[in-house]
Amino acid sequence: MATNRLERELENRTMQERPKQWQQPELLPEPDKQTGYAYRWIRVSTLNQADPRNLSSKLREGWEPVRIEEQPKFQLLVDPNSRFKDNIEIAGLLLCKTPEEFVAQRNAHYQKQTENQMDAVDSSLMRQSDPRMPLFKESKSTTTFGKG
Repeated sequence: MATNRLERELENRTMQERPKQWQQPELLPEPDKQTGYAYRWIRVSTLNQADPRNLSSKLREGWEPVRIEEQPKFQLLVDPNSRFKDNIEIAGLLLCKTPEEFVAQRNAHYQKQTENQMDAVDSSLMRQSDPRMPLFKESKSTTTFGKG
């Protein structure tokens, strides 16, 4: 006599139980990563006011909106009143992606800009140095945690 029931040993109550530890829900869920791309949430509105300037600058920088077909787990989370019907917008933020090479180039650009600014400040400071009270270029810091 054939039945469609599972063996008693295969039925396991622990498989049906929910986790016992509470976890705070994520405001913005993490997308499934596609190799070679970096992901970022880009602001498209603040307090229900559109922010086209921010979106436009990010699109010119090389970010492109992620289509809903690329991230099917976001299907239920998408804002139904969104201006971006085929893309993923949650709470005024649009999920976008760009090649990782662009991110590395952008980081290198801003790193070089920061170094140039620090060099300019240091050279200006050293130029104003009084020979009776010399200044020393020392670019390190220390942290202490009380006495004891």
